[in-house]
Order: sequence, then structure tokens, then C-alpha cells
Amino acid sequence: MQIKISTRHGHVSEETQAKITSKMEKLTRFFDRLTTIEVTVDLEHRDNPSVDLRVSAEHKHDFVATVRSGELMASVDNVIDKMEQQLRKYKERVQDRHRSSAPRQTKAASPVEPDSL
Repeated sequence: MQIKISTRHGHVSEETQAKITSKMEKLTRFFDRLTTIEVTVDLEHRDNPSVDLRVSAEHKHDFVATVRSGELMASVDNVIDKMEQQLRKYKERVQDRHRSSAPRQTKAASPVEPDSL
């Protein structure tokens, strides 16, 4: 799994990037088939940073969450919460689909009764 962190309109320290990376790695607890995680931090409004999170999973499933709040790490925590909800819902839907599918029934040849004479 790859984690990419990019920043718009500013710079995020290495320490902050490490914290964000460690928090993003926990997303695999909810859905283990994640391939890439892209985090975009927008610091255009310093008092209201925005965090965009794009997660790609196997079989071309993409999940997106965006949060804007007063502090950067609060935005990160909130966007992770949103993503966790999406991943849980998707995983439950997939599991329910597999659980509810009835086993295939094959047509059994009915025994042929001999004609009475």
C-alpha cells in the first residue's frame, strides 16, 4: 500500500507528515485490500485547513472524503473518521452480498417411472 501526502499553498513539516502517515496506515484495519492512499492538505486558508483523502482499493473501488476545520490534525482525524465509515459500509455490503447469495441448486434428473402395460 502506498501513502502519498501532498500540500497546496504551503508546507507541512516532516513530523506532521509522519503523524499523518501513521494515522492513515490504520485504515487497513477496516478494509485490507487498499492499494493507494492520497492525502492532499490545502493550506490556502491558514485558519481553516482542508484535507482531501482519496483511497483506492482493489477492483477499481475509489473512496473520497473531504474535511475543513480549525486545525490541521483535527481535519485529519475527521477525514479518517469519514473514510472509516465509508470502508465499513462497503465491507458490510460486500459481506452481506456473499452471505445472502443462496447456494446454486442443480436440476436433479427425476427418476423415470416405467409405463404400466
